[in-house]
Amino acid sequence: MTLILGIDPGSRKTGFGLVNAVGSRAEYVASGIIRLPDGALPERLKVIFESLSCIIEEHHPETMAIEDVFFARDPRAALKLGQARGAAIVAGVAAGLSVAEYAARSVKQSVVGSGAAGKEQVQHMVTRLLKLPSVPSEDAADALAVALCHAQTIRTTAGLPPDVRYARGRYK
Repeated sequence: MTLILGIDPGSRKTGFGLVNAVGSRAEYVASGIIRLPDGALPERLKVIFESLSCIIEEHHPETMAIEDVFFARDPRAALKLGQARGAAIVAGVAAGLSVAEYAARSVKQSVVGSGAAGKEQVQHMVTRLLKLPSVPSEDAADALAVALCHAQTIRTTAGLPPDVRYARGRYK
């Protein structure tokens, strides 16, 4: 049993989702959105760090997974997103968690089956996979999808020897 904290970082809203990986199953624990105040970016980064630190302290996850920065047309937006990711990663590392990073396409591929899936498809599959009574918000669903992707990765790599190397998607 592994409790995974998934993070969908953002400079305005940061989604989080907690999933318990039990064998080949994943169980929903909690999810939500950290809504960041208007104002200076340093203050918003502090809110991300403090909020995630509280979530980690409350739930005691064993590992954290976060969505990687995607290529954005606006370099300033990409920098802000990178800083939000940094605040989230520091909260996890400060609590002693291992942190895994996943590209958005990899998350969508593992949860929906297509790296080009839309937000609604991700929400639908997260709802079905976790047997949720209602559809979570986009940011919470994305965070849960990151946690599910990490759970699948843990399951897939659990039986592999630690010295296995990968070369172009194949075992070496």
